[in-house]
Amino acid sequence: MTSTTKRRFTDEFKREAVALWETSGRMQTEVAAELGIMPTMLRRWQRKLQDSNDMLVSPAAKPPVSAIGSPADQASEIARLRRELCRMF
Repeated sequence: MTSTTKRRFTDEFKREAVALWETSGRMQTEVAAELGIMPTMLRRWQRKLQDSNDMLVSPAAKPPVSAIGSPADQASEIARLRRELCRMF
């Protein structure tokens, strides 16, 4: 019988994964597959971030999610997230 180890992700990884999903215009399943996580994890992280932001900042004062500019910027961000993911294993 094999045991599975629960993977842990840093808060920074979660924030950046959600930002990538929100700014890329791609489907949740695509981004999740690219990052090697379940799509439900992205949704859960997004809700948690929204809830924590709602408690910290009023809706009128909430800054917009920063968009990752060019496709080259997106590719480098994806590469960085993949490297971070590999370091976790």
